[in-house]
Amino acid sequence: MKKWIAAGLVAMMTASAGAAPLTYEAAMKAPVVQSEKTTGLSLEEYLAALSAQSGLLIVAVPEIATMTVEIEGASPLTVEEALAKLKAKYGLTAKTTDKGLLLFKGEAAEDYFAAGGYGNVPALYQSRMEMKMASVAPSPGFYLPPAYDSAEEYKGVTDNSFQQALTSPLSTFSIDVDTASYSNIRRFINLGSLPSPDAVRTEEMLNYFTYDYPQPTGGEPFSVTTEVGACPWNIAHKLVLVGLQGKALPVQELPPSNLVFLIDVSGSMHAANKLPLLKTSFKMLTKQLRPQDTVSIVVYAGAAGVVLKPTPGDQQETILRALDGLQAGGSTAGGEGLRLAYKMAKENFRREGNNRVILATDGDFNVGVRSEGELTQLIESERDSGVYLSVLGFGMGNVKDNKMELLADKGNGNYAYIDNALEAKKVLGGQLAGTLYTIAKDVKLQVEFNPAHVKSYRLIGYENRALNNSDFNNDKKDAGDLGAGQAVTALYEIIPADSPERGGEVDPLLYQRPELTNSADLLQVKLRYKQPGEETSRFFSHRLAAGQVMGWPSENMNFAAAVAEYGMLLRQSEFKGQSSYSQVLSLAQSALGNDPEGYRAEFVRLVRVSQVLGEK
Repeated sequence: MKKWIAAGLVAMMTASAGAAPLTYEAAMKAPVVQSEKTTGLSLEEYLAALSAQSGLLIVAVPEIATMTVEIEGASPLTVEEALAKLKAKYGLTAKTTDKGLLLFKGEAAEDYFAAGGYGNVPALYQSRMEMKMASVAPSPGFYLPPAYDSAEEYKGVTDNSFQQALTSPLSTFSIDVDTASYSNIRRFINLGSLPSPDAVRTEEMLNYFTYDYPQPTGGEPFSVTTEVGACPWNIAHKLVLVGLQGKALPVQELPPSNLVFLIDVSGSMHAANKLPLLKTSFKMLTKQLRPQDTVSIVVYAGAAGVVLKPTPGDQQETILRALDGLQAGGSTAGGEGLRLAYKMAKENFRREGNNRVILATDGDFNVGVRSEGELTQLIESERDSGVYLSVLGFGMGNVKDNKMELLADKGNGNYAYIDNALEAKKVLGGQLAGTLYTIAKDVKLQVEFNPAHVKSYRLIGYENRALNNSDFNNDKKDAGDLGAGQAVTALYEIIPADSPERGGEVDPLLYQRPELTNSADLLQVKLRYKQPGEETSRFFSHRLAAGQVMGWPSENMNFAAAVAEYGMLLRQSEFKGQSSYSQVLSLAQSALGNDPEGYRAEFVRLVRVSQVLGEK
């Protein structure tokens, strides 16, 4: 029986956000709700459910995590009794540390403890045991699903193919500063499985990281960096990097904010990695607010309502108290919530300020406006109001990634997925200015390749952001926005003009012949963008010479190439060439650079775990 019966659990477990933390002994005595016979679960799933109901983090080593278990015994069992049944039936052993329990069989786990404690435990288990057992209060009874569930929804994309530079020299796309795909991939990997290929958007992986791009020095709100070097997965090809770096703004220069927290409190948000983590995230943001900022809180479940009217940022106790009082339950009328949030934002509109709705949800809209078409119409009708929409995704099992990405795209905002408190700190703490403050809107890139030096080219990622070439000069065409301090990275794989390889070629035209210009340029990067509050775009261009090949790739190039190659492996791309996890690791380790927050080091750990998972 795949589902656990949770009836009566609330009466047995009266935990709340303010409950006292459990001791180890109390966690082991916590009651477990299950059917007469629990079948069809992997050991990992069974342990996840035990963890969810007790607050004690319990995992198994990879060698046994996927084994199917069958546990007999009607409720109420305690965690201790459930573990005893596992040990007796399957010959398992449990190792106890200050962070929880690790189950293994025979000698399987000895290497993990060779350095003492959790010194040698793989990153997969370190990340899942970051919180000490004593700091986790029990949850009021839910079944924690595996990393991927059929209820999750992702928009399928097909990798960009090679285009012939002679007949199709222009590549046009909207910038994308979303990062959701990378943190969502991390969630899959940390739970022991590779992500669905459709969950992998390479551009969001690239843009998760910061690069050593210079700050702008002229009148533009961004700098442009270009580089060309060897392609790691195909030595006959070249790789071109195009990087944008947005201007960083000191906190004192940021305009006042009119923020509306739009929070999904429907029943699907009940799990610990949804509403409780959401509250933690918004508390981090709240603690950074200034007196000139205001916050409103709108919630929605079966209906939408206002929890907090516009409140100055220095009244933090009032805002935090409103967040603490939120509880999950009911269906999900997301469309009504969006309408009410926009209404609140417009009523408190700051003409010279930052007006933004921040939607926090798992994307599971199931009442009222819920189809992609209806949501698109709703958001587009509000887009010209001057109110931006950012989307924060939470949870697992029923994540509607396709809807959340669409909302942020159409709402002139960005989309981030928050899988843990550290990610919340990154999105709403260290990168708050980029998350909230737009310095350039409707930013479009158009790269023109010189057929004298480039036979064919392929843009890696940005499939969902492709534009028609004519859209570049059309100021009515919506595009992505760039926040303060944000960076955008794009990679092109190119086939040199003198290559014998055929890639993206078409038959010669009958009625016209292209006339090449004598130029040493490899390509030209053109940009169009609008200043916030303006509706007429500004133009900027940058050229890259064909001979401008660096003798040794920069750390920017090596790390971006590693991320792109990893994305192709996860997507099982037809263009992955000689890609391998070993090569990704080599590239990434050579380009760790200045990594104070450890994001690049974490990437290396994820690749290592992916390599093991990929060998199954």
